[in-house]
Amino acid sequence: MTTAKKDQASKALDPVSSKDSLISYSADHLANQFLIAMPGMVDSNFAGSVIYLFEHTQKGAMGLVVNRPTEVNLGTLFDKIELKLEIAPLLEQPVYFGGPVQIERGFVLHESNPQLSYSSSLIIPGGLTMTTSKDVLEAVALGNGPRKFLMTLGYAGWGAGQLEEEITLNGWMNVPLSHEQMMDILFSTPSSQRYEKTISHLGFDLSHLSGEAGHA
Repeated sequence: MTTAKKDQASKALDPVSSKDSLISYSADHLANQFLIAMPGMVDSNFAGSVIYLFEHTQKGAMGLVVNRPTEVNLGTLFDKIELKLEIAPLLEQPVYFGGPVQIERGFVLHESNPQLSYSSSLIIPGGLTMTTSKDVLEAVALGNGPRKFLMTLGYAGWGAGQLEEEITLNGWMNVPLSHEQMMDILFSTPSSQRYEKTISHLGFDLSHLSGEAGHA
């Protein structure tokens, strides 16, 4: 692992400040949907990517790339933030590249559970929960955290109207799915197959995408 990647791991999910310690609720225009990059995407950060949108308001949008594993795994990351993780199946679980914004910060996307709460979480209506506070990883280390989760370093962000314009210009296609379909893609489908699996729910072949409108 490079020094830069070690530094990323050691900085991830630092305890948030008190002003950030809250539970909030996402707006739901395109939130709780997938975005898939169209074949013509030239930005190397996003080519071939599947993004889970957890926030979409008039001020912009935020999401996590969920099919780009990094060389950092949970075992390495937990070691760097001085948490002891001894749950064997989790040690080799990859940490994902979530996007080019705040790549030193960790984001945990996990199933929603009203019996579990953390100091800084965003609850996406009808969908999942995104947590940025270290206490979610402390719970995972103790064996009482969310059963299904993935962690990213960084996120993808768009300014006001930017995502809508990129969809109109055929850069992205939004894919609304049922909760069950979404959970299957995120937590039961290998990362290398998530792009194709997401597209399969649209009912047409990947080779036809370049001529399609992005629709929102």
